[in-house]
Amino acid sequence: MSTPEYLIIQINELTTLIETRYPELYKFLEEEPLTLSTDVTKEIDENMLSDYLESLNQLLKNHVITHNKN
Repeated sequence: MSTPEYLIIQINELTTLIETRYPELYKFLEEEPLTLSTDVTKEIDENMLSDYLESLNQLLKNHVITHNKN
């Protein structure tokens, strides 16, 4: 598993890519807040970061598949 720091870098790079190349998709990232925990005292762990990164990847992949049919 990746370290939290590396996962955060990957998340940042992916959101930057989405923002610059897919601005129509980027606006939806704020509408889908990252729900990492219901307990505010819990720390964000690697699994949560990894899950969020995977959800961003899936969001982008689905967007590309459905919007690039030409």
